Amino acid sequence: MKETKMRNYIKDVLENMPTGWLSTTTHRLDIYDEKLAKTQFLDQFETLYNTNNSDSEALYQLPTAYDYIRLGHPLSCVLEWGIAHLNNLKPENVISFSSKTVPVLAILRKNLFAAKKTQILYSGELPTSFDAEKIKRVYGYNFELKKVDNAENSSTFDGSTIFISEQNEITTYDLNANIDFYINLHSHLGSVLLVNGAQNETYVSDIQHVRRRETIAMTPANALVALKALVANAPIEVKASSNEANKTAVLQSINEITNTSLKPLVASSGLSIQYAILMGLIDDAIENHKGKAIKIIVPPNCYGGTNDQARRVAACLDNVEIVDLPVDGGNDMNQSIDVVLAKIATEDAIPYIIAEIPTNPRVEVPDLQRLKEVLSQERKTANGEIAIDPVFILDQTFCPNVHFLGEEDILSTVRTISFASGSKFPSGGQCTAGYCVGNKKTKALMQKIETHLTLCDNEATALQYEILGKQLPSMNQRIKDAYTNTREFVNFIHETLPEAKINFVSEELAAQGFTPSVFSLDLPTKGNTDEEKEAYKRALNLKLINLMITKIPNESKYCVSYGQLSGCYWTIPATSTQGTTKEGDKDYIIRASLSPNLDLERHKEVFLKFIEKI
Repeated sequence: MKETKMRNYIKDVLENMPTGWLSTTTHRLDIYDEKLAKTQFLDQFETLYNTNNSDSEALYQLPTAYDYIRLGHPLSCVLEWGIAHLNNLKPENVISFSSKTVPVLAILRKNLFAAKKTQILYSGELPTSFDAEKIKRVYGYNFELKKVDNAENSSTFDGSTIFISEQNEITTYDLNANIDFYINLHSHLGSVLLVNGAQNETYVSDIQHVRRRETIAMTPANALVALKALVANAPIEVKASSNEANKTAVLQSINEITNTSLKPLVASSGLSIQYAILMGLIDDAIENHKGKAIKIIVPPNCYGGTNDQARRVAACLDNVEIVDLPVDGGNDMNQSIDVVLAKIATEDAIPYIIAEIPTNPRVEVPDLQRLKEVLSQERKTANGEIAIDPVFILDQTFCPNVHFLGEEDILSTVRTISFASGSKFPSGGQCTAGYCVGNKKTKALMQKIETHLTLCDNEATALQYEILGKQLPSMNQRIKDAYTNTREFVNFIHETLPEAKINFVSEELAAQGFTPSVFSLDLPTKGNTDEEKEAYKRALNLKLINLMITKIPNESKYCVSYGQLSGCYWTIPATSTQGTTKEGDKDYIIRASLSPNLDLERHKEVFLKFIEKI
């Protein structure tokens, strides 16, 4: 009876759900409380369930679930809630993944720090991407692997026991007390991890953090397929896909856009591709520079996901260390790179540099000729030997249209890999899939990166390829049109509020092709002390954003994204994209992003009203 009620309720929810549940990749910060992310959504969802309320408006009013669909979204939360109900588990003990490998890696990571043994039992076949030797050698994880007929064949073990099996239904499972974690592989949809037993609940937040930083949740489209199978109590429907044609078109578009010839790699998200890049480079270092220290050089105030992920990778491996690279707000990127590389050379270590151009959030571009010289300079170790040359990992998300890596381009002679977040310009905000490309000097490295993208089962899904295939051909024109709107709005703010400090590209840089649609705004402030001035400015930031989103609700959103097909997006980096950044490195300024399609005159009108009130 309880199961029937739950299935019927989910059926009604799927019929009445807001369209955004299936299509939105980013959230509104004004209805989002990060500390209560999934709990808040499911608590209120449970209340609706208890009163059998599945009205569209009631579902629309539910708070945002998590921060991006990579970490979780309404449909993945409802799926996890439904599976938890079937198995008498807490909803937070059920975690869905787009990847079939990463849930295993998440448990292994936790046990690495706890110095706890792990045994992996599996029936049937492991995912084809699961490379046990490489997971031990490159990721530093330890485990025993054993094939069994079923979960009942498990016995007590001094450590964690994981059971992996292929399942074609979303149903009830006979949970064995000897098994700590069930990982159910679901056809083309991904996987679902069940945390079994109160003693393992300390794993939940760590596993969710892996999902947030190294992969994504089961996508909305795939979660919907799983939910329909759950509602019908029937096998998962597998549809034939024309993925190869879409994939070929996407790879060709990326080559054309980036002026490259090596095969691009497309992942389920920007952080998924970044994780593959880091692990591929570490694999290469282990193979070709055995025993040498690896230095990942990262700006301390860059996008929080990039910063956090790099530090998480370094935390797992004794020979990997993070080196801070000041690049923004008065620091010169080239000078910082020169100083850092000189020091790393004397240590005979391997330098991997991650940097954004333009930088985030202050939208600065270094002298590119000087950057090439600094990266190309031959340096010596303390023993007088030639030091290992750096690999430059370029986050090009703000300006994915600029050519860096082609035969005649500025970084063609420096080992450089460029990547971009797909939830921005590449898909127009319609999916999270990200991609990377390399110049000809990185052919061997790109092969390593592809190996780890495959190992983590983090390649873009069929639907993501389809969306990119439709959106990439118009990307450069959208970038151009969005820049035109942004330049006009920036000029308007300069004229009407000249005392505000605006970080945006110069006309000269724009002529070179750097045409972002993002600018940062440092509003004028008042007060007798630094503390008073800072408090006044922070309040003013929110006042402007709240005015914009209430006066222009159909276009202006309090949201972290940009590159969308329409609208205007506002955020404060310190409280959104820099969420895991150290407090002293955070930027309490406004970052705004304009799309190619919005009512610019209306935004000017509202901004004038804001000026009148300050």
